[in-house]
Amino acid sequence: MITRDRAFYKTYFSLLLFVAAQNLLSYSVSLLDNVMLARYSSDALNGAALANQIQFLLQMVVTAAGEGVAVISSQYWGAKKLRPIYPVFSAGLCTSLTLGLLFFTAVSAFPGGILRLLSEETQIVDAGCDYLKIIRFTYPVWCFSTVLLATQRSVENARIGFIVMLLSLFLNLLLNYCLIFGRLGMPEMGIRGAAVATLIARCFELSIALIYSLKIDKKLRLTPKNALRFDRVLWKDYFRHATPIMLGGASWGIAMFIQTSIVGHMGGDVISANSLALSLFAVISVFAYGGGSAAGVMTGKIVGSGDLSRLKEYVTTMQLLFLATGIVTGLMILCVRGPVIRLYSLDSEDAVRYAGQFVLVLSVTSVGTSYQAPCLTGIVRGGGNTRFVFLNDLVFQWGVVLSFALMAAYWWKLPPVWVFFILKSDQLIKCTVAVFVVNRYRWIRVLTNKEKMNGQV
Repeated sequence: MITRDRAFYKTYFSLLLFVAAQNLLSYSVSLLDNVMLARYSSDALNGAALANQIQFLLQMVVTAAGEGVAVISSQYWGAKKLRPIYPVFSAGLCTSLTLGLLFFTAVSAFPGGILRLLSEETQIVDAGCDYLKIIRFTYPVWCFSTVLLATQRSVENARIGFIVMLLSLFLNLLLNYCLIFGRLGMPEMGIRGAAVATLIARCFELSIALIYSLKIDKKLRLTPKNALRFDRVLWKDYFRHATPIMLGGASWGIAMFIQTSIVGHMGGDVISANSLALSLFAVISVFAYGGGSAAGVMTGKIVGSGDLSRLKEYVTTMQLLFLATGIVTGLMILCVRGPVIRLYSLDSEDAVRYAGQFVLVLSVTSVGTSYQAPCLTGIVRGGGNTRFVFLNDLVFQWGVVLSFALMAAYWWKLPPVWVFFILKSDQLIKCTVAVFVVNRYRWIRVLTNKEKMNGQV
C-alpha cells in the first residue's frame, strides 16, 4: 500500500533533495577536475584518476564509519534522546581520523608502488605521484568533515551539507582554473594545481561545517566537550554495529581498486573512458544514493520511535520511488552521453568509442543501482541490520563480478565494453535479493541501548 502521509513525502523529499544536491556538488568537483585536466593533458587526467582510486577506497571506509554513526544516531533521534548521540559521534570521529592517518602514512611511504598496482605506464604513474604528494593532506581533513556531516544528517539536518559543498564547489572551480592553467597571475601547476585546489577546498569545507555545528546549529547542539565524550557502552555499541558497515565499505573499495587495476592494464584509452563514464554516472546517480540516505534516516527514526505501524506502507512507497528514480537516471545518462564526451576533448578515437560504450552500459545498470542500493544500504541497514549488506556484497563482488571480470580480461580476452559490463552486472543481479529481503521485514533491529535510554534527553 502506498502511503498518503504528507509528512512522509515532506521529510523524504527534503532529505533526498539536500543529500542529492550535496552529493551532486561533491561529484561535480571531481568531474570538473577531470574536464580541466583532460584539457591540460591526458597523462594528467589518467594520473589523477589512478591516484583518486586511493581516495575512493578511503572514502568508502570513512563514509561507512559515518553511516555507522548515522544508523545508530537516527534511532536515538527517533526516540528523542540526544545525549547518547555524542559518544557515538566521538567513536566515529576517532575511527575516521585513524583511518585517514593510516592512508596518509601508506601513500607517503609507497606512492609509486601503490600506483603501479593500477597501471604499468610510467608517465601516468609519475603524474599520479605528483598528485598524491599534495592530495594526501586532504585525507584527515575530509575524514573529519564526513563524519560531522553524517551526524548532522542523522538528526534530519541535511541542509548544512548542501551549503558546505556549494561554497566548496565555487572555490574549487576558481582555484582549478587558476592553478592548473596559470590564470589571474597564479603559477601554472598542472596536475599539482588541481591537488592544491582540492586541499584548500577541503579545509574550507571543514571550517564551515565546524562553525555551523558549534555556533549556529540548534538540533545537535554539539560542543567541543560533547565531541570528545567517551562512553564505554556506547563506543562498544558503535563498533559492534558499525564494523560490518566499514568492512563492507572496505570490501567495496578494494573491489573497485581491483576493477580499476583490471581496466588500467587494458591501456590509457580505456582508463580515460572509464574515468569519464564513472564521473558522469556519479553526478547523475546522486538521487539514487540520496534516496538511500533519506531512507536510512527515516527508517532508523521509525524503528527507534517504536511506531512500526506505518513502516510497511513507507517501505512500499520508497521502493516505487527508487524504481522511478532509476528509470529517470538511465534516460538522463543516455541524453547527456554525447555532449559530455565532447566536453572531455579526448585525444583518441578509441577513447571516445570506449567512453560511449561504457556510458551506454551504465544507462542500463543504473536502473538496478537506483533500486537495490537504497533498498539495502538505506532500508535494511537503516532498520538496524548492518551485517547483511556486507555479506551480500562479499558474495556478488568477490564471488561473481571480480572472478568473471578477471577471466574476461586476461583469459577470454574480451573487448573492454564486455569486461566493463561484467564489472557492473551485480547492480542488476542484486535487485532480486533486494526485493526478497526488504519485503520480508526480518531486517528490523533496535540498536538503542536500554541502559542509555533511561533518563537521558
